[in-house]
Amino acid sequence: MPRLNWQLKAMLPVAAVVINGLLLFVLATTAFADPERRMVLMVATAGAIIICAVLLIVLGLVVRQPIKELQSKIALVREGDLQIELGFANRNDEIGDLGKAFNQMIRELRESREEIQRLHRTQMSRAEHLATMGELAAGLAHEIRNPLAGIAGVIEIIGRDLPPDSPAREVVKEVRQEVQHINRIVTDLLETARPKQPNFQVANLNATAEHAVIFAREQVHSKPIQVELIRDDQLPPIEHDAGQIHQVLLNLLLNAIQAIDTSGTVRVELSKLDEHAVIKVTDSGQGISPENLANIFRPFFTTKGHGTGLGLSLARRIIEDHGGRIEVRSWMGKGSEFTLLLPLKRAAAQTAG
Repeated sequence: MPRLNWQLKAMLPVAAVVINGLLLFVLATTAFADPERRMVLMVATAGAIIICAVLLIVLGLVVRQPIKELQSKIALVREGDLQIELGFANRNDEIGDLGKAFNQMIRELRESREEIQRLHRTQMSRAEHLATMGELAAGLAHEIRNPLAGIAGVIEIIGRDLPPDSPAREVVKEVRQEVQHINRIVTDLLETARPKQPNFQVANLNATAEHAVIFAREQVHSKPIQVELIRDDQLPPIEHDAGQIHQVLLNLLLNAIQAIDTSGTVRVELSKLDEHAVIKVTDSGQGISPENLANIFRPFFTTKGHGTGLGLSLARRIIEDHGGRIEVRSWMGKGSEFTLLLPLKRAAAQTAG
């Protein structure tokens, strides 16, 4: 279908009026012999033509200029300029409403772009931070682990040589625990800074979760804490690294157990949501304060005196390497809920990303 300029479209009804007026004038000149009648008809026809001409001029001023401005501003937006605004947005008519809507859209686009840039800077900062941690971890592994092994060996020798009733045995025991703590920090740091790629295999996620729950139950034999597992037998097998997901779940479960002061419940529930397998780890513990909740995934951030502060950071990286995400909600005095979402089809998730 041929494209018609809006001025031409506006001219068509005007041309029809003029042509009809001329035809009427020709017919009238032949039908009316009275000069006064012919003059009246000529004046009416001329008036109609003048009115149509004025109408075209008004349309040009009222419509054509805003359209030209809108076209020029759209061209600037296409080039990436989001600092523009339409001047006719101040008009109190439909065209002014169009200008207001356009300006509002540009403001929202500008805010969205700024948010995307902020997130990009955050991700770049995080990537640089992890790269620095990688270099630091390599140095720490060499500079700390070898002397640490020597210290551990000396402590074992000292412990064997002490008399059974020596009070120094308790001191040696504490030193041994601290050595193990330092070794665990170095190990977690290496895993965080130089992560291993997941070994994806199709496996039953229920079985992976059950394995983690069994390990967690071993930690609460002496505490009145129930560790529950709610399976979803309708969940299909999915591609995942069972060892890494087990590591994530066990970390969340142990954190949940430690968050419960006396008695309580820790629940692991599996389900399916759209194209994701969902694992929820919920506890009835003391909860996480809002100021801490924003920082729990930061490396080395911990609210526990004996923690390394790397467990949740490592957990998030593992879940993201699986193409999923981890979410958390918490209520002070009532408990916390961690939600893991893993794609049912890993290839589709990578393509979408």
